[in-house]
Amino acid sequence: MGERLQGKVAIITGAGQTPGETIGNGRATALLFAREGAQVLLVDRRGDSAQDTADLIRAEGGVAEVFEADITSETACAAFVAAAVERFGRVDILHNNVGIGAGDAGPTSLTEANWHRIMDVNLTGPWLAAKHVLPVMRAQESGVITNISSVAAIASTPMIAYKVSKAGLNALTQALANSSARFGIRVNAIMPGLMDTPMAIEGFAAQRGVSRDQVRQDRARQVPLQRRQGSAWDTAYASLFLASDEAAYITGVLLPVDGGLHVQVG
Repeated sequence: MGERLQGKVAIITGAGQTPGETIGNGRATALLFAREGAQVLLVDRRGDSAQDTADLIRAEGGVAEVFEADITSETACAAFVAAAVERFGRVDILHNNVGIGAGDAGPTSLTEANWHRIMDVNLTGPWLAAKHVLPVMRAQESGVITNISSVAAIASTPMIAYKVSKAGLNALTQALANSSARFGIRVNAIMPGLMDTPMAIEGFAAQRGVSRDQVRQDRARQVPLQRRQGSAWDTAYASLFLASDEAAYITGVLLPVDGGLHVQVG
């Protein structure tokens, strides 16, 4: 157990995960934040999955509460922020981890329903969560918001709605960083690359009708750094740094955690 977030209160959205063989970004970040001393409110539309994360944290002696919510609902976002304040007295960190890509396609194949669903989850949800946590942080004159974007925001991908939503999340991050700086609130984004997480591996294996190992091999070959994928822990440790006081002079950053994929974009 460390102390880099000792005394901090963190809300982590998407703190459950897609079932799979590995750990997801939200669960890894929640575990790491708790290990570093944070008290965490775990938000997920699948309460049972968030509860699994809480059980892991409590088994290690950490403090975790669960709030089942859909972040595309403004009422739900207001409610989980209020619950965090009621339970812990403050909110120091909002970690927006929720993101989806299922149902995405090219510009002539993507359905309007899937476009709106991906935009609502990946972009509207983080904005709504920030909207309701910002008054709390402004009153404290401190706080950190970290949005989990994607290197897809700046790289080529056939997933048009996912790409546009993550590019929008980057723009939202910069806009919030600019408007929040005078209140002592820092806002940054992390852009993971090809990561070995359940959402990525399980989803692409099912979509392509191939094995998980084949998906892993195909993805790893694209990564400059040792031809290997990253893991959720890579995202989690970057998130820990940005949430900690070590990053006290960092805001408005779009941080690639991608093994050098963005370098190939130029």
